[in-house]
Amino acid sequence: MADTQRRGRRIMMTQGELDVFLAAQRTCRVATVGGDGAPHVGALWFVWDGTALWLYSITRSKRWAQLRKDPRIAVVVDDGHGYGELRGAELAGRAEFVAEAPRTGEPCAELDAPERLFAEKYFGMSAMPHDGRHAWLRLTPESVASWDFRKIPG
Repeated sequence: MADTQRRGRRIMMTQGELDVFLAAQRTCRVATVGGDGAPHVGALWFVWDGTALWLYSITRSKRWAQLRKDPRIAVVVDDGHGYGELRGAELAGRAEFVAEAPRTGEPCAELDAPERLFAEKYFGMSAMPHDGRHAWLRLTPESVASWDFRKIPG
């Protein structure tokens, strides 16, 4: 999958823990880079399929425009309130645009699983409703850093 985490190995999540964590979380923060090098961060809903993070983004957003020019992306998903409960993951790589934009529901085998997962997770439905404003981005991480402070002894 991605580069092995070099620091914080004692508190990093195993692949199985990461899969469960990412499947359970609802909101991520997505960082992109503008033409002038300025960062932009925004929240999005997502699904994880065990290999890639699928982001459902408005196509008329600053994020979408920036990724068209520079596909580099970093995403943080985290959880916890108290210090000993903090856990999360940062996934980085390049965004790929998948299917038509905006998404109208044209057949796309690549999206069968992500759209089913997304519809179930966020809408409680078996089929994805398409609004003609959103489209899919896929992040197959080149690097992943994770942490789970619940693993810190004492």
